[in-house]
Amino acid sequence: MTAYGTTLLVIAKEPLPGRVKTRLTPPYTPEEAAELAAASLADTLHAVLAAPAHRRVLVLAGQPGPWVPAGIEVVPQCAGGLDERLAAAFAGCSGPALLVGMDTPQITPGLLAPALGPDAWRECDAWFGPAVDGGFWALGLAEPDPELLRGVPMSRPDTGALQRARLTGAGLRVRDLPLLRDVDTADDAGKVADAAPGSRFATTLARLGTAAGHAGRGDGR
Repeated sequence: MTAYGTTLLVIAKEPLPGRVKTRLTPPYTPEEAAELAAASLADTLHAVLAAPAHRRVLVLAGQPGPWVPAGIEVVPQCAGGLDERLAAAFAGCSGPALLVGMDTPQITPGLLAPALGPDAWRECDAWFGPAVDGGFWALGLAEPDPELLRGVPMSRPDTGALQRARLTGAGLRVRDLPLLRDVDTADDAGKVADAAPGSRFATTLARLGTAAGHAGRGDGR
């Protein structure tokens, strides 16, 4: 695909038991939650690979493994809160950048395309992808200024509104991407799998079983 000069960033944690998707436990075990996180990350990275980006960069907390496909650069996350880590990811870019997380395995190249095409930054300074939980799943900046993220409270029901207000308050022209659901809870996992039935995430969830099935096993699992 033709690249139009935009860097695609994926911010993620190494999918290790007890380190990722902890809100899935229970009903899933830490090992199962890590399997779901790995599947979600794989779906995300493959969507990024198929999208028309100039660079594709995984900003990773932890160590890369064989689950990182060829064509993805890997850089370490900095220390600090999520706002600092997001700010640092953008600071590493010299031109337009679009950042997504690892919690939306339902994303597709087509979903990302409006923010990556030749007209993506025409009369537009930022792209914003709101999440159902009040956060955001995507953020694009024509000029990656880290100060647009530093100090924004993260992991709150109003995080998305506060981040978008930071953009508009700086005078940026913002366009919106579709509202998506992050995978945080077991209920989220089921709904996201239903939205992306052919994904690695949906296949993994089907193999592990539903949250209701897990809850019914009790101590005899």
